[in-house]
Amino acid sequence: MKILFMGTPDFAVFSLRALIEAGHEICGVVTQPDKPRGRGYTLTPPPVKVVATECAIPVYQPATLRDEAFASLLSELSPDVCVVVAYGKILPENVLKFPKYGCVNVHGSLLPEYRGAAPMQRAIIDGKAVTGITTMLMDVGLDTGDMLLCEKVEILENDNFEDIHDKLGECGASLIVKTLDALEKETLTPTPQNGATATYAAKITKADCLIDFSKDAKTVHDLIRGLSPIPLSFTHTPDGKLLKVTRACISDKQKTPAAAGEVISLDGGITVACGQGAVELLGVIPEGKSRMSAADFIRGRKIAVGDILK
Repeated sequence: MKILFMGTPDFAVFSLRALIEAGHEICGVVTQPDKPRGRGYTLTPPPVKVVATECAIPVYQPATLRDEAFASLLSELSPDVCVVVAYGKILPENVLKFPKYGCVNVHGSLLPEYRGAAPMQRAIIDGKAVTGITTMLMDVGLDTGDMLLCEKVEILENDNFEDIHDKLGECGASLIVKTLDALEKETLTPTPQNGATATYAAKITKADCLIDFSKDAKTVHDLIRGLSPIPLSFTHTPDGKLLKVTRACISDKQKTPAAAGEVISLDGGITVACGQGAVELLGVIPEGKSRMSAADFIRGRKIAVGDILK
């Protein structure tokens, strides 16, 4: 099939590479404009652009999809289908209706669960044991289009956002190839979503990242791993300094009652009492410092048993 690929971050790269390897004709890649990154604000291309350039695929970075310039580009490229993976902008109706096979999206959840911007993080934060990929025909709503294929992916007890991102990236790559093959053979029957069972995965905000130790240990652990390695959950030491948490596990070290947020052990990691149970912080980023193990932070005498994190 002749494909116009629309995507931006690393998650989209999995699908782009799979489509190239499957022998589809990628007539162009549409991605977000280069953005300044790092301390030097160096103008950096998105990952999809890097891969497309390596593969000699034309790259387009329009500021908008709603003008005549993009409409003319669509007519010029004349794709059979648009494959959209984490592009980052809502597609207008004229784009959705242009290709013969429509616009097919690779979404990181089992729709209609977790529509929206952060389905992978939210599934982990919510303590789900299973998530997955859904391919769907896009419409003007937010992740409301008819479903094509789906595949489940297990979330293990200590999987973090990076682990699930990569698992779902690989799953999505395989599923989009299967979806396009079935679309071309006309063996797919689109299935409408049940809006009554839909849930929404809102974008992660700073308020979502503050650890509430009054919650039970599993809930705290799920938040920490769901936000690692980015944007990271955080708490504060007694002197008010920010302490980001990169890694943790549920602990069995709590033997006596303690206040929520109280440091109850520094044996190997920083064990903190929760509303029920305790978690052991294993990796941290202290304010103004680089990533370090909890053991290194403890050796720096920056924390003591009896301290309250909040």
